[in-house]
Amino acid sequence: MKIKVFADEYSVAQEAAAIIAAEARTAVAERGRFVMALSGGRTPWKMLRSLIALDVPWQSVRLAQVDERVAPIGNSLRNLTHISEILLQNHIIDPKQIYAMPVEDGDLSSAASHYATILREIAGAPPVLDLVHLGLGPDGHTASLLPEDPVLEITGEDVALTGIYQGTRRMTLTYPVINRSRMILWLVTGGEKNKVVERLWNGDQSIPAGRIRRDNSLILADTAAAGQLA
Repeated sequence: MKIKVFADEYSVAQEAAAIIAAEARTAVAERGRFVMALSGGRTPWKMLRSLIALDVPWQSVRLAQVDERVAPIGNSLRNLTHISEILLQNHIIDPKQIYAMPVEDGDLSSAASHYATILREIAGAPPVLDLVHLGLGPDGHTASLLPEDPVLEITGEDVALTGIYQGTRRMTLTYPVINRSRMILWLVTGGEKNKVVERLWNGDQSIPAGRIRRDNSLILADTAAAGQLA
């Protein structure tokens, strides 16, 4: 695991965008396609806005979701809402290249299985994502791999459902598919996260984030989140 520390979240977002653009160009040149899974959050939306100004082979990009709240389409809580606002309204990418988690489906268990099938279609069987972007919660969760939730123990499925967390259930990628990815890019900003960043850096497996593969992980943090690691 590596860490790079920047002055503020805007600089973190810019660096993340530059890394993703470079990874996309390399993946398309080598394999003809770049498949990335996106998490949500304030800094990631800045990252996407920076990304649209860079040299990205968008026609060969496939965007999946790391996790999503169970909420109606267009709801402000949905990560998809923000992804669409940034990429679709700017005509950056065709809507068919964004693979949304089907959280509005009435049968959520079947919907999770269906999303796992989609991942196999776009990233192989088993799916190997080129890049997974992750955030980090103050409680140590990442994706929607939540403390004390049964989702943490799932090893045979790539997509699963959580219990209720902060008022909603979630659909999330699980450890197996995240840990198979070629690169894991963490974006972490804000002083409320400096203690948990240190725990992640030290490989503390008592937090959900501590069980994510380390050898291909890069943390981009601002000085507030990095704390003593800065």
